[in-house]
Amino acid sequence: MAIFRFIILVFSAILHEVFHGYAAYRLGDDTAYKMGRITLNPLAHIDPIGSILLPLFLYFTSNGAFVFGWAKPVPYNPFKLKNIRRDSAILAFAGPLANILIALVFGILIRLFLFWGLSSILPFFSIIVVINLVLAIFNLIPLPPLDGSKILFYFFHSKELEIFLNRYGLFLLFLFLFWGQGIIFPIIKILFYFFTGLSF
Repeated sequence: MAIFRFIILVFSAILHEVFHGYAAYRLGDDTAYKMGRITLNPLAHIDPIGSILLPLFLYFTSNGAFVFGWAKPVPYNPFKLKNIRRDSAILAFAGPLANILIALVFGILIRLFLFWGLSSILPFFSIIVVINLVLAIFNLIPLPPLDGSKILFYFFHSKELEIFLNRYGLFLLFLFLFWGQGIIFPIIKILFYFFTGLSF
């Protein structure tokens, strides 16, 4: 089960980055495409720290209760976009959208398997849903360097806010991770129930 969680985390993070690259390509930026990053080949996306060391460290230090990580970020050139602020927000949302879609698909499969009376595979599908919901919600936190910050900057045109968050966003993110779990995990539980019909 631990190996399965690790594999799902890595490939979910890869799909997250592939969606970023594909969205950028559709919006006129071929940077990721030319670098061979719009691919499902894990070797193109694995980050030694975020894809291997951190997930393993979190798994062993939490006794398997919590695993998180990331793939190597897909590069993009904002100056190739037609509307930098709007298109940056769109391609930022593409990554979490990939994880939401994965969670939705396997949530529907869980409902179907429950209807058919097949339950042996449900724990595996549930892990896929949870991991992808964690990736989606975490990345939508509106603090740099996460995807949610670019979405925030699109809707709130404040240069002062953008400068402040770019300067202190990483510090605020660490504070949020320490104190904000009471916000993230209830959202994940609600979405898990909404997608699967099961209690988390």
